[in-house]
Amino acid sequence: MSSQSSISRKAVDRIFLPQPSIRHEILLAGVGFLSLSSGVAFGQGVSDDPSTEILLDPITITATDQRGDVGPDLDRKSNAGSRLGLTARQTPASVEIIDGETIRQRGQMDVNQAIVRNGIGINFMGSPGNGGTSLGMRGFTGHGSVTRLYDGVKLYPGSGTITFPFDSWTVGRIEILHGPASVLYGEGAIGGAINIVPKKPLTDRSRNEIRTMIGTDGQKGIAIGSAGPIDERFAYTLDISGKGSDGWMERGDASSLAVSGALRWQANDELALTFSHDHGYNKPSAYFGTPLIEGRLDERLRRENYNVTDSLVRFRDHLTQLKAEWTPNETLSINSTTYYLSSDRDWRNVESYLYRPQTRDILRDSYIAINHRHEQVGNRTDLTFESRFAGMENRTVVGFDVNHIRFSNSNNSPYSGQSVVDPIDFDPGHFISPDPFRTTLDSTTLQYSLFADNRLAINDQWSVVAGFRYDDPRLKRTNPQTGARFSRDLDSFNWRIGAVYTPVPDLAFFAQYSQASEPIGSMLSLSDAQRDYALPRGEQYEAGVKFSFLDGRADATLSAYHIRKKDVLARDPDNPTIIRQIGLQSSQGIEVALGLDIGDEWRVEANGTILSAQFDDYLQAGGDFSSNTPPNVPRQAANLFASWAFAEDWQVFGGLHYAGQVYTDDANTKTRPSYLTVDAGLQWRPTETATIELNVYNLFDEIYATSGGATQWLVAPPRSATLSARFTF
Repeated sequence: MSSQSSISRKAVDRIFLPQPSIRHEILLAGVGFLSLSSGVAFGQGVSDDPSTEILLDPITITATDQRGDVGPDLDRKSNAGSRLGLTARQTPASVEIIDGETIRQRGQMDVNQAIVRNGIGINFMGSPGNGGTSLGMRGFTGHGSVTRLYDGVKLYPGSGTITFPFDSWTVGRIEILHGPASVLYGEGAIGGAINIVPKKPLTDRSRNEIRTMIGTDGQKGIAIGSAGPIDERFAYTLDISGKGSDGWMERGDASSLAVSGALRWQANDELALTFSHDHGYNKPSAYFGTPLIEGRLDERLRRENYNVTDSLVRFRDHLTQLKAEWTPNETLSINSTTYYLSSDRDWRNVESYLYRPQTRDILRDSYIAINHRHEQVGNRTDLTFESRFAGMENRTVVGFDVNHIRFSNSNNSPYSGQSVVDPIDFDPGHFISPDPFRTTLDSTTLQYSLFADNRLAINDQWSVVAGFRYDDPRLKRTNPQTGARFSRDLDSFNWRIGAVYTPVPDLAFFAQYSQASEPIGSMLSLSDAQRDYALPRGEQYEAGVKFSFLDGRADATLSAYHIRKKDVLARDPDNPTIIRQIGLQSSQGIEVALGLDIGDEWRVEANGTILSAQFDDYLQAGGDFSSNTPPNVPRQAANLFASWAFAEDWQVFGGLHYAGQVYTDDANTKTRPSYLTVDAGLQWRPTETATIELNVYNLFDEIYATSGGATQWLVAPPRSATLSARFTF
């Protein structure tokens, strides 16, 4: 929360008495990353100003002690909505910060699970084909509409796939901007942007921890972490997490390894350099879904896996960065990040399953083998100026972003081959394809952009924030098999303007207008049929209020928005054989979030959304779908989390997640049901440096699906549990 008044006397004693404690360790880790988050740029920028750390301490203490650093903490600095280093209350947009320590305390070991279970109105559509990372926000779905970044580096989807990061152990925080973010990150992000920020080096304190975990379905894992100063000039962080599982379905074994490390050198009072490297190896369960029986999910098939015995899903990702932060004087700071990212992805699976009522069997097809190779080299540099304009405080950020990206897709297209199996008793067989494996796509993209952000504080009550970005990605694509090639320039210009009115310190009204552009499919793998289309355009109107009450023990936000996207591909009404960019799509809704310290060691956090999305003008081969709801967009979504420290060294907590019914086709004839899941946990601190935690997921064993179409769904895991022990030293 935003005030020290929300800290109980008992909590203060536990934190400040001069003996080690688990809460103290958590506090130290939290203060370390909060000092870093006060920098200028989203995903970069570090402030070593001691006064900043002192100012933020009360926020960290309250949130961590109450397991609540996810709610709308309005006076905490956030880089989610701008590069200006504003607090959430000062930002004319809907922004969130999900603290990494809170994610781990809630037993959320997967990054995507943490985003969906804590973020406002975010729906999950992950599958092995998109890397398990596809999300929807504000009525717009997929990687083209919801941009993902890692430590400020934009992750460009190749053939619709992003595979990193996945393990929450290495996460320092997750920053979320709701609504169009093209002004900050270029094409895409009409629904929102999500930046996963890893843990950072600690310059004035140490963090050492180890976690072991076992669970149902053969779950097991170990994670270690360490951070702190080496001497007056050097500081480091290193986190490693390895996990494995037998899987909850047949042949569902999985394993992963995540490594994140950084070394910071404070060369002098003005210059700091940070070298970091992140590595991920992820081999998730090769499960592509469960076939529907006469349009319904049959519980008897819940744990069946219709993939072949030698199936494969494997992702390798690396990101190396060198950051320079230079502050030559009090009014100027310069941040520059140079990075190299690589991804190597492999699939070998039978991915489509159709139940045939006439023969009562499962027809398997789409014998698909694919390899992605992705390399990205880039630099992001920005300058921040502090000045006064006509007696008013003025802050300006200007900068550029440049990337060189190479992407190749090798596969066995046209993915022929079929087999038939019994729904219950069958031999899964092996992967056999008559189609040769070959490279069908090589692309090179050179992208550069220029951007600027500005905040003018007119007086103590009024401020105006404005920004623009010009993007110019230039794509060259080749098919090595046919020799066909083309080039495409996909430049765009986007801007936004917003205002914040703060009549009293605890109350802020905001409004903004923003523009966005969105790719057609995945830019790196733009097809020949799409090369002449322009980027679809979007715009958003948003207004809301952010306020604190109950003497600072509660924070809340409320926002309403309307988003409109034009230039959507649709068929010409006068000549349906011709596809033109004449379609329209829109979304409007309300989002609300509340974080509340009730007292007596209780804390409650809740958020939710109600939205209405539709195709305004959308004629396709199957008919006129205007006024229909786009697929995979729920009308309602909500999260609730509560924790209660019912006794000394004991705490119980629980969370609810609700997602409304969605349509699975443009015609709105097929639906996937709504679902409500409950997670719960119990935490015990037997000593000052040890924590034992039991987590139960899907407590009531709800049977539901998170994605899928008309004939097969990806079923969510059944009830499971983990027992973990965490030690600090």
